[in-house]
Amino acid sequence: MTPVIETRALGKVYAAGTPAEVVALRDVDMRIDGGELVSIMGPSGSGKSTLMNLVGCLDTPTSGQYLCGGVDVASLDAEARARLRLETIGFVFQGFNLLSRMSALENVAMPMGYAGVPRPERLQRAREALDSVGLGDRAAHRPSELSGGQQQRVAIARALVNRPALLLADEPTGALDSRTGEEILGLFKRLQASGQTVVLITHDPGVAEHCDRVLEMHDGALHEQPSRHAEATP
Repeated sequence: MTPVIETRALGKVYAAGTPAEVVALRDVDMRIDGGELVSIMGPSGSGKSTLMNLVGCLDTPTSGQYLCGGVDVASLDAEARARLRLETIGFVFQGFNLLSRMSALENVAMPMGYAGVPRPERLQRAREALDSVGLGDRAAHRPSELSGGQQQRVAIARALVNRPALLLADEPTGALDSRTGEEILGLFKRLQASGQTVVLITHDPGVAEHCDRVLEMHDGALHEQPSRHAEATP
């Protein structure tokens, strides 16, 4: 089976060859298969945000190789990378990033406009996506009329609406209270149960505990922690 994400000796250096040089990633080898729920955990400055930007095709590596669904991202020009990002990766952010003047339905439908999906189909798929996160009855509400947890659910629905192979969530519970955060993590687990691949970027060990695998970043290097299933085996 082709992995959703595979990196080989991936490296990223900023301001290379200057006194300000920063080695953000060091020879990162990583494989994430379809249907996994994985966390990439680490403190600020560990390299996890850099890795997320590379995996999300928002940046390019200095060295090594990144295969997204078997496609070598380095072989793509800027337009092809943007298309891959649009069609393959759904992003969820801590700050929700919803447009205040749009309804929940319009916010969810928006990415499909960039993909050239006809408006009737956009609205139908947006309604289905909102239903899938339990917000079908809030489709006409604007973000200011929704709670933080509801706004994050709208953001998740928006990330899912193009049916991406990968859902990439950056600190998705960081702006939420603990109870609402647990509800959102439960939603990610249900999405995984339906076959969705989910990667959570977090600094919070409590979030990582919900995942099947935990990858820890330290000083630009990646270390996999023993799985919870392995620890539970006598």
